Amino acid sequence: MSVTAFTFPGQGSQAVGMGKDLAAAHPEARAVFQEVDEALGERLSATMFEGPEDILRLTENAQPALMAVSVAVTRVLESKGVFLKDHAKYVAGHSLGEYSALCAAGTFSLADAARLLRTRGQAMQKAVPVGHGAMAALLGLDLETARAIAAEAGQGEVCDVANDNAPGQVVVSGATAAVERAVEIAKGKGAKRALLLPVSAPFHCALMQPAADAMQAALAEVAMHAPCVPVVSNVLAAPISDPAEIRRRLVEQVTGVVRWTESVTWLTGAGGVTNLVELGAGKVLTGLAKRIAPEATAQAIGTPADIDAFAAQFNA
Repeated sequence: MSVTAFTFPGQGSQAVGMGKDLAAAHPEARAVFQEVDEALGERLSATMFEGPEDILRLTENAQPALMAVSVAVTRVLESKGVFLKDHAKYVAGHSLGEYSALCAAGTFSLADAARLLRTRGQAMQKAVPVGHGAMAALLGLDLETARAIAAEAGQGEVCDVANDNAPGQVVVSGATAAVERAVEIAKGKGAKRALLLPVSAPFHCALMQPAADAMQAALAEVAMHAPCVPVVSNVLAAPISDPAEIRRRLVEQVTGVVRWTESVTWLTGAGGVTNLVELGAGKVLTGLAKRIAPEATAQAIGTPADIDAFAAQFNA
């Protein structure tokens, strides 16, 4: 018997044209994009479908846009009788994807999720002046080595492990000079590759504290319900369902490590999950899942054809 978790992608999975085929094929998807547009007071869907790419890539746009596509996929699946509460044991999302997971599981309304992610994107961008922060991927090193490199590179500046994405894929974040030092140190410690990432701010490090404060205020204003299935929290790599704890962990997540390797390991270990299904744009999490838990099956559902094939398994 297959046990499924639905996962929801994070920033970097955006691409111009995302959601366009869903909107053309399914009124449920069109309704999601329209509701997000109304919540934000602008036609984000037009930027998603047509670009330009540099505007879509802005953190304040990419975050609600990725959530909208993930929720659109979820709603179209529901229209075909595949309900999250019946077909998934857990949900999890990578960074902003945690908001997508919580929205899909009924913790937030769609409009609130869109507004929260707009606030989150703006606050993360504003927390550090452009050019003062950076992120780098350290490839081919384990987590403990990456932590030691970050500590050595700090020299009184912030340099933190931000994402533990998969074995041998760790991201560090912090002050630009410190992250540049980490890249050089990593090369000397046998990293296969160490490279600065094309991001506009140093996410998931101590420099994001102003954004965490902004999210604490924003989350305090929003009605939250227990999700219909537990969400595996980024900062805990363990399932939670209590709205007060979810609120607290989402604030911690802004400055905390995205513990994705541990989250997927928990799902496929203690959680008993055998099938990881990524809902939304791209296939990033599906690729990571195959590296973290090769014994599990992993698939991405993002197009009308993907949805039809997945739903057919349950409607045969």
